[in-house]
Amino acid sequence: MSRLGKLPISFGAGVQVSATDKEITFKGPKGELKLAANPFVQVKVENQAVLVSPKDSAAKEAKAMWGLVWSLVRNSVIGVSEGFEKKLEINGVGYRAAASGSQVKLNLGYSHQIDFNLPKGISAKVEGNVLTLGGCDKALVGETAAQIRRLRAPEPYKGKGIKYVGEAIRRKAGKAASKGK
Repeated sequence: MSRLGKLPISFGAGVQVSATDKEITFKGPKGELKLAANPFVQVKVENQAVLVSPKDSAAKEAKAMWGLVWSLVRNSVIGVSEGFEKKLEINGVGYRAAASGSQVKLNLGYSHQIDFNLPKGISAKVEGNVLTLGGCDKALVGETAAQIRRLRAPEPYKGKGIKYVGEAIRRKAGKAASKGK
């Protein structure tokens, strides 16, 4: 039994939600999202709120999908009304980023510059050494941030590379620390 799945998901006046047997559509000031409907879960839109319930409360699959669909619907409502963002911090001498349109140009200590094309619906801006990615689809924003981070993951000795803002990097001492024995 999903504790959160029982709760209605309310949305503001600027958001429109429509549900059919095939898909759920969300429209808002930040964009438009479509979510495929799950055959085990029923989604209703009533009085500026979305209600999610299992079609067969005894089925194990329906119980498993109930909370998942509720979470996906909630993330979609938040995404089209407020949007999501991820911040990446670029550390290293000569490491920098520049955003222009749907492309991010990255200098990460390689012999060449990396031109990263952003997916449709994702925007980027650079302030100092912080790259901010934004969009209405939470999964797409997170996946894009992870792809950019993979271009130069932070290394444990000096901490150079791309990391999430607030991420703690486990540091290693290096060779000099073991010579004191």
